[in-house]
Amino acid sequence: MLLGVNIDHIAVLREARKINDPNPMDALGICKIAGADQITIHLREDRRHINDDDAKNICKLSPLPVNLECAIDEDIIDIVCELKPHRATLVPEKREEVTTEGGLDLEAGYSKIKKAVKKLHDNDIEVSLFIDPDKKMIELSKDLKVEWVELHTGTFANLYAMLYGNLSNSQHSIKELEISREELKELLHNSKKEIKKSALKAVDLGLKVAAGHGLNYQNVTEISKLKTIDELNIGQSIIARSVFTGLEKAIKDMKELL
Repeated sequence: MLLGVNIDHIAVLREARKINDPNPMDALGICKIAGADQITIHLREDRRHINDDDAKNICKLSPLPVNLECAIDEDIIDIVCELKPHRATLVPEKREEVTTEGGLDLEAGYSKIKKAVKKLHDNDIEVSLFIDPDKKMIELSKDLKVEWVELHTGTFANLYAMLYGNLSNSQHSIKELEISREELKELLHNSKKEIKKSALKAVDLGLKVAAGHGLNYQNVTEISKLKTIDELNIGQSIIARSVFTGLEKAIKDMKELL
């Protein structure tokens, strides 16, 4: 299974102090040496972490293929077409959210997404859609003629953390998931089943399948067992571990789990 390392959180650390350190560019060679298969970054409309210079330099100089996540905003799509990453992953964005929560609504935004996909394809950029594991979203992805779908694993990750981690005892406990362990187990089982079914449906339709969001060293093996998934994109947990182990070891540890 391929591993895309999302290096956004290196930029998050930089922006916390508004200085030029740490520099996401410094991670590129380390990611390659450690065995990563892809660099993933997200150029958000509010530029809260990765900025235009980061995106330009990473797309130009990365020794690994670059997967550039972005909104379907026309100005952003124009930038992506100029940068020409290996792949563009279209994601939903809300200014008030801490991180991307949920997949694209392909029904509501169909015409705008179709226009963005065509423009990216016209510029020889392959396209992935970040979607919830849902049969209808898979079918619409096929209709939109993209090469990839990336299944949102956030629900699975939240359920796993509330059931098997210590999240429920922290200030970040998810209130709507403060339910019995048996209920959590059933919801987790159903979430994994939906991911599995959606991945299989996508493969049957000729789509390549990635997955990501909330995956970490505790829960990733449950997803990596699904042979219909080609690639995982993981960021926060790798960068968090690298604070203590170094980035190269953090990536190698994740690769070993895959």
